[in-house]
Amino acid sequence: MSSKNHTANSGTSVPSTTATQYTCPMHPEVISDEPGDCPKCGMHLVPLEEGGSKVHSDHACHQQPRSEEKSSDDDRKYNTVPSGYEGTVYTCPMHPQVRQAKPGACPLCGMGLEVESTAMGNEGPNPELVDFTRRFWVAVVLSIPLLILTMAPFVGIMAVRDFFGERISQWIELVLATPVILWSGWPFFIRGFNSFRTMNLNMFSLISMGISAAYVFSIVAVLAPGIFPNGFRGADGHVGVYFEAAAIIVTLVLLGQVMELRAREGTGKAIRALLDMAAKTALLIRPDGTEAEVPLEDIRVGDHLRVRPGDKVPVDGVVVEGRSSIDESMISGEPLPVEKAAGEKVTGATINGTGSFVMEATRVGADTMLSQIVEMVANAQRSRAPIQKFADMVAGRFVPAVIGIAVLSFIAWALWGPVPALSYALVSAVAVLIIACPCALGLATPMSIMTATGRGAQLGVLIKNAEALERFAKVDTLIVDKTGTLTEGKPKLVAVLPESGHDETEVLRLAGTLEKGSEHPLAEAIVTGAEARNVTLGKADDFEAITGKGVKGVVDGKPVALGNAKMLEELGLDGGHLVDVANTRRDEGETVMFVVLDGTVAGLVSVADPVKETTPAALRALHKLGFRIIMATGDNERTAKAVAAKLGIDEIRADVLPEDKARIISELQSQGKKVAMAGDGVNDAPALAQADVGIAMGTGADVAIESAGFTLVKGNLDGIVRARKLSVATMRNIKQNLFFALVYNGAGVPIAAGVLYPFTGMLISPMFAAFAMSASSLSVVMNALRLRHEKI
Repeated sequence: MSSKNHTANSGTSVPSTTATQYTCPMHPEVISDEPGDCPKCGMHLVPLEEGGSKVHSDHACHQQPRSEEKSSDDDRKYNTVPSGYEGTVYTCPMHPQVRQAKPGACPLCGMGLEVESTAMGNEGPNPELVDFTRRFWVAVVLSIPLLILTMAPFVGIMAVRDFFGERISQWIELVLATPVILWSGWPFFIRGFNSFRTMNLNMFSLISMGISAAYVFSIVAVLAPGIFPNGFRGADGHVGVYFEAAAIIVTLVLLGQVMELRAREGTGKAIRALLDMAAKTALLIRPDGTEAEVPLEDIRVGDHLRVRPGDKVPVDGVVVEGRSSIDESMISGEPLPVEKAAGEKVTGATINGTGSFVMEATRVGADTMLSQIVEMVANAQRSRAPIQKFADMVAGRFVPAVIGIAVLSFIAWALWGPVPALSYALVSAVAVLIIACPCALGLATPMSIMTATGRGAQLGVLIKNAEALERFAKVDTLIVDKTGTLTEGKPKLVAVLPESGHDETEVLRLAGTLEKGSEHPLAEAIVTGAEARNVTLGKADDFEAITGKGVKGVVDGKPVALGNAKMLEELGLDGGHLVDVANTRRDEGETVMFVVLDGTVAGLVSVADPVKETTPAALRALHKLGFRIIMATGDNERTAKAVAAKLGIDEIRADVLPEDKARIISELQSQGKKVAMAGDGVNDAPALAQADVGIAMGTGADVAIESAGFTLVKGNLDGIVRARKLSVATMRNIKQNLFFALVYNGAGVPIAAGVLYPFTGMLISPMFAAFAMSASSLSVVMNALRLRHEKI
């Protein structure tokens, strides 16, 4: 599409025209005179009158359109994507006004940019993750011998350094550290330079300054040690070097970056998993009656499509011919297939059963429910700010203060310091820069997260990232799905109630024999239940399924029927007292079927999705931890109320669709609630992403797991109890780490500047500054390791 075909609209009226205009559901500023794909996100354009309201009603809370009228001059200078550009666009998760046509770092905060659209650019590994991982391992390989060479004397092992001698050892340090600093750490120099160029100071400002100060000072000390006066020399007469400090800073910061990038890559995996659920082709029925398999992109609204047994429904539509049962668990979350006949709606990516039908396409491309779920997941995930924002904020304020102190310290020592004044001034300024390098600040979060992740794995709680831990510690409302979360997620036979004159074995044998050949989950539950009770099943003849009522057949030469109350009405039978029993059991969330033998009711069988054994105790523990628990389910209200009453759940929301769950969470968040969502199905993915914290059952769909911040391996709610306790302990640990890091830096900087010299005659050397910086890192590491033994 050429640039002349789209323009920013931003709420202004579109000029009247006789031709149909098209817009993007996600980017209403894109206006085109021709149908096609959005140049920003690749979604299919829709007629303007259809697209206008849809954006604001469905997506406004997630993503605001970037109109040129609303954007400031500052915003425009960070948007370098040319008008009409149709390739991959990269943006910053924290600063959406930053948009460019190639990967890189955000000029405002230094974070790596990510692909803006869910529709393109998601294939293959993240190039920045690949690059940083390579740089990290090179840094590790070179830093280990560097550490051994420099640190061995501090633990009493003098042989290594004595073997080479001090002068040769320093040259070896230079050779080992240079690739680490100049190649592995190069991205940090670029980001640090950009932070000063744009005056958006952040953690990379301090990192690049600290590395540069330590490295440049050390190189001069190796290449021209004679220029340094005695004030720079140790007891052995050598000038100290700080190559190992600079190299370890690079290595540790790279580790933190790799961890962050791996966590962010989960977003792309969730989107790809969702997109993979869609059918790739459809069986198109042409006007002349011939059929052809065509790519899904070629399907248009109004096309007639044939769906064969076992196929995925290609797009959203309505059945026009035939009937079948469709597994809609990816949308509804419910395990039971839904019978579909002419005039009933079907949803793309759901799975057809054993029947065949013809459907008319009503929504295709970006308008299908699956595409909307994809966008909902992507928008909800992208709206979250990384926890590292706090460290950047601290660094942003710390950097100018450190620079100012270093400059003032140099000036003060140069003017009023003892002889040699300039040497003292240089020592003081370098010590300030080295001791201020935020190595511990960069370690504070990653070390706690790494330790907590390992501890969580031992407890059956898989943690996606630091943000999930931080958010979950503050959650006050928990929304749970019913099927697969509170319950087992698979129907089971729970009762066989014979009528007078019949016994349980006979009733169950009749029901099981009739259902033996069916693939319906209810049938499977009955057959499995009969086999578990050692009931021998016979053979059914003249089998017939009656949609919405039940099944019929002949067993042992006698007519047998199995079905609901509508089946009894069709047969003209009165269930007697069993009708009341059936209603009571339905109120308890069970599915009840009558067994009719030779024109009389022989009994009933009851199937239910049983509550997990661990659920009641887990819910009680969650209440004690301060959660308000809401059950949101696609099931009917009667079943939902029955389950909620049994378990003491605070509130229910029944008959909800996927978008309803996300909307419910959004409403609660607008009331100031911190909401966690626990679910296991594809239908739960948007809600898991929208929630402050998503919790996926490990037994559920991969998409749910990818969209969630926590995954419970065993799929039991008691894992949420452990996750909450672990998150509280971890956030407490991170705050302690940040305190240690900031106290060392906060106290060390003025001491390094020489505030104690007039009173005590003490001036910290760069060597001691490096040791203090290392000590702060060590304190952070040791404190983080305490999480291994935390009682959860």
